[in-house]
Amino acid sequence: MKKSTSSIILMTIALMAACAFESERRVVSETVEPAKQNILPKKILEPSGKNISERFPTPEHYKRIVAPTSSFGYYLRNLPLKPHGSLVKYFNGASKSPEAYLAVVDLSIGNKDLHQCADAVIRLRAEYFWKQNRFSEIHFNFTNGFVADYSRWRKGYRIWVNENKVSWYVPKMLQKNDSYKAFWKYLEKVFTYAGTLSLSKELTLVKNLNEMKIGDVFIQGGSPGHAVIVVDIAEHKTTKEKIFMLAQSYMPAQEIQILKNPNDEVLSPWYKIDCSYDVHTPEWSFSYDDLKRFEDE
Repeated sequence: MKKSTSSIILMTIALMAACAFESERRVVSETVEPAKQNILPKKILEPSGKNISERFPTPEHYKRIVAPTSSFGYYLRNLPLKPHGSLVKYFNGASKSPEAYLAVVDLSIGNKDLHQCADAVIRLRAEYFWKQNRFSEIHFNFTNGFVADYSRWRKGYRIWVNENKVSWYVPKMLQKNDSYKAFWKYLEKVFTYAGTLSLSKELTLVKNLNEMKIGDVFIQGGSPGHAVIVVDIAEHKTTKEKIFMLAQSYMPAQEIQILKNPNDEVLSPWYKIDCSYDVHTPEWSFSYDDLKRFEDE
């Protein structure tokens, strides 16, 4: 009886010690968890914000990097957003559930199943140039290598496609058309014959992650492939550590959305640059080797 009682006492002491050790281990683990470093509680969502920079303030101790008002980065950072709580719409008017995103970019996508992932990146780049009247810089490659430049389209020329053969042709009524409607028709043609495979070949690899810029693209070319674009970057005031924000469209064609960070609800929608792990977005995973940039940025 005494032997049994002693055994029980020893087992109880061992169990208490183990629990105490596990509790201490959890505290240490939580203390060094990288997603929590340098970030203090702060409201990083402002529901009344009309654009990305207004809707999503930076976390404590971070500030947005400088983006000149004429830059692609400034354009992306100030993309208009639909009211907080809006759902992403597909091309057919149906709604997408909000598990993957925190906000919806307020740009029309048309009523065709064309505006998908790479198309959204192409569209944002083209819209930026179009708004600045930099028409000669709007050109994208089809998957077969054909260069579709908007300057020629704007003059009235059109693109003829027969299987893998593509060429420009002159319509019966060649007429210059610089309207937005004609510009959107050009984009729909590009959406139809370009994709992640062709876009990834047009972009250049970002070798130094610390030099990430707004407008850089995580892209995996293929069928299927995927692409998401960096729409904002902030920097820690002391450590200079960078965090970034991502946007995407997806399949089927849908409105552009600001992605959640599924790995860190406190930091979301911001992501940290950390080469020790891949970039896991709600609907795709990328490595940092997938980060690319438009050549003239």
